Amino acid sequence: MARGVRAFIAIEVPAEVQEHAGRLIQRLRVSNAKVKWVPQEQLHWTLKFLGEIDLNEVPEICAAMSAAVGELAPFDVEALGAGAFPDVRSPRTVWIGMGRGSEETIDLHGAIERSLAKLGYRTEGRRFRPHLTIGRVRNSPLGIPELGKLIEQNAQFEGGLSSVFEVTVFSSELGREGPTYTPLAHVELSGR
Repeated sequence: MARGVRAFIAIEVPAEVQEHAGRLIQRLRVSNAKVKWVPQEQLHWTLKFLGEIDLNEVPEICAAMSAAVGELAPFDVEALGAGAFPDVRSPRTVWIGMGRGSEETIDLHGAIERSLAKLGYRTEGRRFRPHLTIGRVRNSPLGIPELGKLIEQNAQFEGGLSSVFEVTVFSSELGREGPTYTPLAHVELSGR
């Protein structure tokens, strides 16, 4: 019997951008808000959360992704700005935004959504906004105004530029120390 895993599709983030993000996290961490900060080596631009999948489905998912992204050309993305969902006054998710490359990333996301919908994966109802999740705020009012101010002070954060040549299917295993992400497959953007 095949094994099931939680899986998602993402763009990997190079070490240089991770280091910039780590410095931003250090600046935000001084608030006494209860936040579960994402380790910098786990940062990624999520394109689609697949949920629980059977490992036997990975080749089919990769074929659908290849069909979706194979014609798209590689492009650059810029980690730019800090913010929070739903907003800085009541942050639940703290993120780094995307400057350059956001339109290409939205197109990439749309192509993956349409291709995976043919395999029965639900499409996202809300508009896709590329972002790097750097922290999840715990249910506590402690330090929230201070955290919101720090996020606003870093709204112009510059996290660096990186090139997108491929998308990656990751598995996510939850452990006591948090999730462990393992690449299952890479799909190249091979358009011109």
